[in-house]
Amino acid sequence: MGKRTLLEVKDLETTFFTDEGAIPAVDHISFHVNRGEILAIVGESGCGKSVTSLSIMGLVPSPPGKITSGQILLDGQDLTSLSEKEMRKVRGRDVAMIFQEPMTSLNPLYTIGNQLVEAIRIHNKDWKKKQAKSRAIEMMKLVGLPRAEELMNNYPHQLSGGMRQRVMIAMALLCSPKLLIADEPTTALDVTIQAQILKLMKELNEQLNTAVLLITHDLGVVAETCERVIVMYAGQIVEEAPVHEIFKNPQHPYTFGLIQSVPDMRYKKSSLYSIPGNVPKPGSITVGCRFASRCEFVTDRCTSENPPLYEVESAQQHRSRCFLQEAGGIKNVQRVAESR
Repeated sequence: MGKRTLLEVKDLETTFFTDEGAIPAVDHISFHVNRGEILAIVGESGCGKSVTSLSIMGLVPSPPGKITSGQILLDGQDLTSLSEKEMRKVRGRDVAMIFQEPMTSLNPLYTIGNQLVEAIRIHNKDWKKKQAKSRAIEMMKLVGLPRAEELMNNYPHQLSGGMRQRVMIAMALLCSPKLLIADEPTTALDVTIQAQILKLMKELNEQLNTAVLLITHDLGVVAETCERVIVMYAGQIVEEAPVHEIFKNPQHPYTFGLIQSVPDMRYKKSSLYSIPGNVPKPGSITVGCRFASRCEFVTDRCTSENPPLYEVESAQQHRSRCFLQEAGGIKNVQRVAESR
């Protein structure tokens, strides 16, 4: 691990054991998150993004799920080797998670204050209730919640969706974790509240130097918020690059398709582009590129060989899992095709 590296995921495989057999939902992926960095993992539903985040948190439902290979190093400590009791000490203190639907994450039977105070005292057993309450109010103010003292006595159903999501962010930040995992944190919110939540996360990242791993399917969110992006497809990493590079120079046909699918108000299009077909069922493709059935550049080789992650020659820190790299990349192939 380098000096700036906070989280390093090495060769991670998470498998679900079902009646149909062993299904790898996350298939030997490796990546890192630097201290104070915002990294995005992007892809459609079913690509393995959420299972990756649950693996890091040690929350993969078992059975049927299990981490079957690899390491998850947080500050050099391998989280996969910890017992559930040891992992409970890490969760909330060193790494915390914001889930996509706060209504299912907050207990409807307890007040907001009750839940925040309990979360603090789990990791700070010597804190008095008054001290914990003061910290909870401080964090609610930090995430921009008005009348924080009054809200402490409210129940989750008395708050709007945006306010509940802010409570979840406050709860995640109570113990100043080094890493914050945000799994689709704006999915259930309207566009105005989405923008506020993302702005808040970026500000907190800058103020507290908390690293953020943002799980999303929304490339607009990525463009505004993140520094680097990982694109996942069918349990694999298919592309990884700095954000500006991936928008300017996408190298994998899947990334290229995702970017084309984003509505652009500058151009009038008769119809929006969409990638044909669907994400394959996990474990259904064992040989060849997993995107082959949906790819406009597909060749016979794509269905018979597994492409490796190539380093993109034109840029640093840019990798793509596509044989097109051997022909100079996606844009070069397009130019050759257009000249014919």
